[in-house]
Amino acid sequence: MPDSPMWCVAMFDLPVLTAPQRREATRFRKFLLDRGFSMVQFSVYVKYWPTGGIDMTTIKAIKGSLPTGGKVRVLAVTDRQWSSAYCFENAREQVADEAPEQLMIF
Repeated sequence: MPDSPMWCVAMFDLPVLTAPQRREATRFRKFLLDRGFSMVQFSVYVKYWPTGGIDMTTIKAIKGSLPTGGKVRVLAVTDRQWSSAYCFENAREQVADEAPEQLMIF
C-alpha cells in the first residue's frame, strides 16, 4: 500500500498549567502547521501524503519537537478510511475532508 494516498494523523495531549507550558503547546501547534498539517480538532492535526507510505522524517521531527510532559500518537490512515469517516458539527453530519490538490502553496 505504499503507493496509496495516506493521511498522517497526529493526536496529542500537552501540559498547559503554567505560562511556559502554554507557550510550548502553542509552539508545537505552530510547528505542525509549518510542516503542512491542518487542524481537525484542537489537539488533532492531519497531513495528506499523496504518495502514501510513512514519512519517517515527519515522524522524527514531531518526536523532536514534542514539549516535555507531552504525549503524541501518530498514525497513518488510508485515503479511503479518511473519506469514509463520520464527521459531526453541532449535531449535524458534515462532509468528510476531500484530498487536497496535488500541490499546495502556503
